[in-house]
Amino acid sequence: MNASEHIDQLIANTDDWRGKTLANVRKLILGTDKDIVEEWKWMGSPVWSRDGIIAVGNAHKDKVKLTFSHGASLPDPENLFNNGLNGKVWRAIDLFEGDEIDERAFQNLIRAAIDFNQAKAKKKTSSGTRAKAAKSKDA
Repeated sequence: MNASEHIDQLIANTDDWRGKTLANVRKLILGTDKDIVEEWKWMGSPVWSRDGIIAVGNAHKDKVKLTFSHGASLPDPENLFNNGLNGKVWRAIDLFEGDEIDERAFQNLIRAAIDFNQAKAKKKTSSGTRAKAAKSKDA
């Protein structure tokens, strides 16, 4: 079974508001960028990635949690993050029964996460290139 099939199964087996919420945020995430990849990690967590992890989704007893791995570095002008606000790296959005998500703001947050991942990858690549150039110069 591939990652998308695992996520389909998780949503189908979570047959209350949490499954519907997880399905909705999944649709929004995948609809933000065609190159987003679904993964299945950490013994049963849906993960969405593009040039690095964007977010991890989990259905808990009383909420759906979307944890953004680099959320502390992302702009959040609409204040979607409501958990992990004191952390230095991650931030989360906890959705409770009846909560509505601002789709435009959420997709902007997904785009910001992709931009962050791409900038981080570019920085890593260019620093590696500089290190190789310096090493070959020393040889």
